[in-house]
Order: sequence, then structure tokens, then C-alpha cells
Amino acid sequence: MTYIEELQDVIRHLHGVESMHVESVPVKETFQGKTVWEGIVEVFELHGHPKAPKAYAWSYKTDNPKKPVHVTVLHIPPVISPLLAVRAAIVKEFRSLEPTEEN
Repeated sequence: MTYIEELQDVIRHLHGVESMHVESVPVKETFQGKTVWEGIVEVFELHGHPKAPKAYAWSYKTDNPKKPVHVTVLHIPPVISPLLAVRAAIVKEFRSLEPTEEN
């Protein structure tokens, strides 16, 4: 299975639709002058999704080389570009790391 097919499989599993690869977009996100994420975002056209015409997807390696993390972000405003998809994913990951308040 190719990398693109792997991402299409993830999109199919998570979002329940077929997709067609459209393009590969290099993205570099910086914060306060430092690179916080750099890589290639794959853009897919979605077939039959009720809310999104496209999805953005990529993966990154973990401690286990056989289990990379796959990220998919739907093209739903305000996420309307590969860069904004990366920003949304970074914010989501950052928020998941924040401690929660317990009463």
C-alpha cells in the first residue's frame, strides 16, 4: 500500500467516504520565529461527504516505526487551506495536553 493509499484508507475509515488525491503541498508553520511543524500536506477531494469537499491529511512517526500517527482535517471553514489544517491540528493537540480542572 502506498502512502497516499494509506491516507485514503484513513479518510475512508474516519469519514466514511472515498477520496481522490489532488496535490501535495509543502507547509512550514512557525511560532515566535521557530519552526513548530514542517512537512507535506496531502490534499484529497472527497466524494459524497455531507459537509466537506476536501480533506487534508499527513502522518508522522512515533516511537514505534510500524505505528505512525495519521492526521486528517476536513475542509470546513475556517479551515480552508493546508496551512490552516496544520494550525488546527496543532491547536487540537496542544489543548489535549492541557491539564483539566477537577472539582
